[in-house]
Amino acid sequence: MILFFSATMNDMTTEYVAAFDAGTTALKGALVNGQGCIVASASSELDLIINGDYREQSPDQWWQAFCSASRHMIEQARQSESEFNVTRIRGIIFSGQMQDVIVLNGELNPVRNAILYSDGRAEEQAKQLAETYQGGAERFLNTVGNRLEGCLPLPKLMWLREHEPETYARIRHVLISSKDYLIAQLTGECVGDVAACSTAGAMNIRNGQWNAELCEVAGIDMTILPHLHNPQDNIGTVTESAAQRTGFSAGTAVYAGIGDAGATTLASGVSHPGQYNINIGTSGWIATVSPEPFTDKPGAANLAFGVEEGFVNAVPFLNAGDVHKWVTGVFADGDYVEAHRLIETSKPGSNGVLCLPYLVGERFPVMNPNIRGAYVGLDPDTAKADMMRAALEGVAFSIRQGMESFDAKPTEISLIGGGARENAWCQILADVLEHPIEVFANADILPAVAMASLVFNVPDLLQSVCECTVYQPNPDTARTYADAYRRFLSLYPMLRTMD
Repeated sequence: MILFFSATMNDMTTEYVAAFDAGTTALKGALVNGQGCIVASASSELDLIINGDYREQSPDQWWQAFCSASRHMIEQARQSESEFNVTRIRGIIFSGQMQDVIVLNGELNPVRNAILYSDGRAEEQAKQLAETYQGGAERFLNTVGNRLEGCLPLPKLMWLREHEPETYARIRHVLISSKDYLIAQLTGECVGDVAACSTAGAMNIRNGQWNAELCEVAGIDMTILPHLHNPQDNIGTVTESAAQRTGFSAGTAVYAGIGDAGATTLASGVSHPGQYNINIGTSGWIATVSPEPFTDKPGAANLAFGVEEGFVNAVPFLNAGDVHKWVTGVFADGDYVEAHRLIETSKPGSNGVLCLPYLVGERFPVMNPNIRGAYVGLDPDTAKADMMRAALEGVAFSIRQGMESFDAKPTEISLIGGGARENAWCQILADVLEHPIEVFANADILPAVAMASLVFNVPDLLQSVCECTVYQPNPDTARTYADAYRRFLSLYPMLRTMD
C-alpha cells in the first residue's frame, strides 16, 4: 500500500473501473476511481418473464439495459469529473446472477430466452442423471460441490434437448451467468468465471474444470460450454461495434468478473477461513471461505472462489428478517420505531422467554420444512416486549447453532442486510456469538469497489473506503445468553415430535 500511494497516486486517481451487476430486477453500474470512490452510477430495470413455474428473461433486454446504463454513467462522469475521458477507464468488470441457462448460436445471438436460476423445470432430468451417473447423487455432490437438483443448468440443458429439440440443435454456446452474455457482446468471447460456473452442475469444483464424464452421461457436448477463468482474468477487449453501442473506448480491457454470491462474499471482506459474513434479509445466509466445499451441511451452496485459494461456502437459513417483520406486525402494529423501543424495554434473556423462530420451516441448522415456531417460558408477567426480543434472540441462537458446525473458529464476523439496521439486534448477535460484529454503513457500494480492486490489483482498496460500526459483546450479557442458548438447543428436539 505504501508503494501504491507514494509512486502511483496521481495516475491511479485519474483512472477508473466500470463495475456492473447484472441482477434479476435491474442492471446497475458504478464508475470507481483509484481511491475507491463512486464518481458516477446508473441503472436500468429488467423484466421477469413468468409462465407458470417457469422463470425466464430476455438476454437482448440485458444488453439494451447495459448499453443504456453505460451511456448514462459515462455522461454523468463527464459532467462531474472535469478530467474524465473514457480512455482512462482501465477495465470493465461484472458480477451477475448465476445458475442460468443462456443459449447462443454461432453469431452469439440468443436462440431463446434465458432460463433463470429460480426455474426448477428439470427435476425429472435431474432424477435421470442421478440414476445414470455412476455413484449417483452422492458422487455428484462430491464432484460438483452442490446437490443435484432440477434448477441446475446441466439438467436444464437435458430438458431443452428433450422438449425443444429444434432450438437445441441451433445451440453453439452456453453461458451460465447473465454477466457472461454481456461480456460476449462486448468482446466476442464466451467465458465464465469459476465461481458462477460452480452452479452449472457440470464443473469439478476442486480443479475448476468441466467434467467430461458428467457431460457425457448427460448427453451434452462439452465444447459448447464457456472457457473458464478466475474473476481477475483479463479475457478480452471491447470491440469497435460494442464501443459504438456502449460509449466505451474500443480496446478497453474486460475482465471475467464473478457471480453475485462470490461478489457479495468478496465485498464483505471474507477471503480466508475464520472470516464470516451473515446476511439478514427476509431469509439469510452465512458465508465463509474454507479449504474444502461444505458437502456435509444441509442446503449448503459451494463455489470455487478464484480470487483466493479455497471455496466460498454459503449456508442459507429461512428465518431471518421475516421473523423481525412478523413480530413487528403482531406486537408493534408494523411500526419499526416502536418495535425497537419494545426490544430495548425487555432485558437480555427476555425474562426467561424462549422463541423457536422457525415460522416457515428451516434448512439450517436443521433441515425440516414442516417445523413451525413456538414460544416457551411464558408466565403472567410476560410482556409483548419480552416476546418481541425473544424472537430476535431466537434467530441469533439459531445462527450460533449453525456457526458451531463450521470447522474454523471465527476471527472476523460481519453483518449485512436489512436486519443490520436494527442496532439492538446487532448487539444481540454480538452477545450471543460472543464475538465483535462489524456492520457496514456503506454496504451498497462495497461490491463495486471490491470488483474494482481486482482490476486495479489493489487488494486493500476495499478497506480504505469501508465504513463500519463494531458491536462489542458484553461479558455479563454473554453469560446470560450462554445459559439461555443451552435451553434453546432443547427446543427443536422436543417440538419436532409435533410435526
